[in-house]
Amino acid sequence: QVQVMESGGGLVQAGGSLRLSCAASGSIWSISTMAWYRQAPGKQRELVAAVYRSGSTNYADSVKGRFTISRDNAKNTVYLQMISLKPEDTAVYYCMMTDFRNYWGQGTQVTVSS
Repeated sequence: QVQVMESGGGLVQAGGSLRLSCAASGSIWSISTMAWYRQAPGKQRELVAAVYRSGSTNYADSVKGRFTISRDNAKNTVYLQMISLKPEDTAVYYCMMTDFRNYWGQGTQVTVSS
């Protein structure tokens, strides 16, 4: 049984910062990809950022220069540091971990007020 748990969401004013964390526990093998997705009301879930076992990263164009993804392999944890937040960043943020399967968290709400 694998559990993926996000934390760190909340309400912040535009221009503010938040740091999301996500930890995997249970029978998870070597995690190749750790990623953050988000889904705003009425929109499809989209990739925000991903970090691979090699350490390379990938970001959505809309968050480049504002968000930073990092991982701690020893803790099976991934972080998303978000600065200069905008109202359009408001969404439920989901963590995904991949070994041989994709494991998803329940999501954490991020709300950016204007």
